[in-house]
Amino acid sequence: MVSAHHYTEREAARVSSDNSRHSSRRSPGHLITDEIIDKLSGLPPVETGLLHLLLLHTSASLTLNENCDPTVRADMERHFLKTVPDNAAYEHDYEGADDMPSHIKSSVLGVSLLLPVRQGRLQLGTWQGIWLGEHRIHGGPRKIIATLQGE
Repeated sequence: MVSAHHYTEREAARVSSDNSRHSSRRSPGHLITDEIIDKLSGLPPVETGLLHLLLLHTSASLTLNENCDPTVRADMERHFLKTVPDNAAYEHDYEGADDMPSHIKSSVLGVSLLLPVRQGRLQLGTWQGIWLGEHRIHGGPRKIIATLQGE
């Protein structure tokens, strides 16, 4: 049996482009965990709740994955370059050869995360980190909305 707990919205903070992760090169996994934790510490304290992160872009992604070994990010990039190549015959190529592949990768990985907060701290596994995936060769500033709900 699942019990429901109703959370009230305590605070919503927009991570502006000035404070968000700026990616100038393609990578499926820029680790932004520390930046998110810094933002969380600036919000009113929540003992138990949920942090929702929403990336406001269609050619980048948010996901949880390995936070320690950088070869995981390199392998992920090689996998995506092979399975979703830039040089395929896409109809949607108005912004360059990397445009449509970026949309596909964004859809596969997703643009939002819902993460538990307990005792005012983000609850992640030992090896989990928050990745901002930049799927364009030269991506611009990326904006994330962080909404913290809880008690």
